Parts: sequence; structure tokens; C-alpha cells
Amino acid sequence: MRRRRTDIGAQFSLSFLDCICCGFGAIILLLVLTKIGEPGALEQALVDLDGLVARLQAELFEIRGETQVLDRDLVSKKEQLSRDKVQVARLQGDLSDLRGQFAASRDLSQVSEIIEGRLLAAQQELSEEMKRLQAQASVRPPPSSLVGGIPVDSEYIVFILDTSGSMKATWSLVQEKMRQTLEIYPRVKGIQVMNDMGQYMFSQYAGKWIPDTAGRRRVILQRLAGWTPFSNSSPVEGLTRAIRAFAAPNRKISLYVFGDEFTGSSIDEVVQTVRRLNRRPDGGQHVRIHAIGFPVPFLRPDMPEYTGIRFATLMRALCRENGGTFVALNTIQP
Repeated sequence: MRRRRTDIGAQFSLSFLDCICCGFGAIILLLVLTKIGEPGALEQALVDLDGLVARLQAELFEIRGETQVLDRDLVSKKEQLSRDKVQVARLQGDLSDLRGQFAASRDLSQVSEIIEGRLLAAQQELSEEMKRLQAQASVRPPPSSLVGGIPVDSEYIVFILDTSGSMKATWSLVQEKMRQTLEIYPRVKGIQVMNDMGQYMFSQYAGKWIPDTAGRRRVILQRLAGWTPFSNSSPVEGLTRAIRAFAAPNRKISLYVFGDEFTGSSIDEVVQTVRRLNRRPDGGQHVRIHAIGFPVPFLRPDMPEYTGIRFATLMRALCRENGGTFVALNTIQP
């Protein structure tokens, strides 16, 4: 019997197809399994992101709360700092008052001796500039005009007051001396009040005379108590402005300078300027210049004495050359 030959080629072709189909099936199964797992991963990622956002929001709220607390603390610290500054300023004012009380509580005779000694020393140490001033002084009033004190023949009076901080330590004395000066002029044709910078006490009367009445005098003294315009501790601006504004023919005018310091650069320059402005064509003077010196620089340890010495030197020269009198006080007590 004849053996039947098996077709090996046909069997091999079928096996190869089986393998190929199994491979494709496995790939399709993997793709299906992968697609099934993706939604779970996405959901988990969304949950994680939501949690992260919630934590960040919580941290943001916490930071905002801490910021508000810090802002409140900062405002509180600023308010405390302002209160501390006010307290420091008040204490500094109290210290200045105590220094003034201490200086005023000295024995008056001892203070007088100290001031006289210092003025004598200053007079002995006159600079070359002042020696030239004394040599240049051409117009001098007769000696008899200074014996009886301040001449009171003027019809118009102008007060030029140093309103600097140092003068405020003796402001009650300034008010008293102004009241006394007004009393020696029972009746005048006009009054004016300026500070050493040339600023008028009453702006509505700038460049004009204030009528002399009992009521006006009371108003001037009342206003003086709280009058505190800026000052550079030099009477030059007030003097020159007063002469330019009020000098006129046939008027008897007196200028009264109240001060304690001269901080300008040159005494000689001031004297020459006033001499030029105050000289009339006939050789006389438009105004008479008087001055009262307050010894604040000599009684306060925190002030330089040379500014007071320069003020006294300047006003002595101006008063002597312009027919007036210089009065130097030895106390700051009324």
C-alpha cells in the first residue's frame, strides 16, 4: 500500500498565520487594557490638582491674615513713634524752660557783674573793623543828648523786634519794655511794628502808619504776646525797610530796635548802608535810631556770646551816629 505524503508547506503556512493572528490579538488586548486604565489616571490627577489648589488657597488666606496683622502693628508703631516725638519735643521745651529759670534765679548783682565784665572785655578787644568805624563816624549828636536817656521828641515811632527763638526766652520782658516805651510817648501821630526781617505785625497797615489810640495800643500789646514770625537774628532787614518805607521830610521819626544777636557778615557794611539811606540832603537824618539789648546770649550756656557782643557793638555805632541811645539790659526778668 502506497504511503500518502503529507504537505509540509501547507502545514507551515497555517502555523505562521496562527502566530500572526495571536500577535495581533495580544497587541489589540494591550491597547484595550491601556485605554481602560487612562480614565482612572486622569481622575487621580484631577483629585491631586484640586488638593494642591485647596492647599495653595489656604496658604494664601493665611498670608493675607498675617499681612493684615503686620499692617495693624505697623500703624500702631507709627502712632507710638509720633507720640514719642511729641513727648521728646515737650521735654526739650521743659528743659529750655528749666535752663531759663536756672539762669534767671542767679543773684542779680552777680549777673550784673558778669555781664559788665564780659562787655568790658569785649570793648577792650574791639576789632580793627570797629576802630575804623569809630574813626569814620562823622555825624555825632551832642553829649548832652545822651545824659537824660532816650530823647522823646519824635512824632512817629517804629518798633523793630527780633522774633527769633532766643528772644522768646525773655518775651515777657520784651512786652514790658515795649509798654514802657509807649508810655513815654503819651501821644504820637503814628505807630508801626515790624520784626527784624521787615515783616509787619498788621499786614493791612503795611507801608502805612497805625493811628495812635488807646485801643490800638492795647491791640498791639495783645498781638505781641503771640506774635512769632520767622527771624534770622539780625536787625538789618527791618532797619533798612523801615527807613525806605517811612522816611519823609518834616517828620520826626524814631526807630526802636529790640534784639539780642547780630548774625550778619559785616558790621561796617551795615553802618555804611544805614548812613546812606538815612542821610537827608541837608546833612541831617530822616530817623533817629534807638536800641535795647537783651542779654540772652550771656545768660544761656547753649548760646555763643559773640553774637550778643556783635549786636551791642553794631547798635552802639548806629545809635551814636543816628542821634539815638543804646540801652543794654543786665537781666531777662521783667
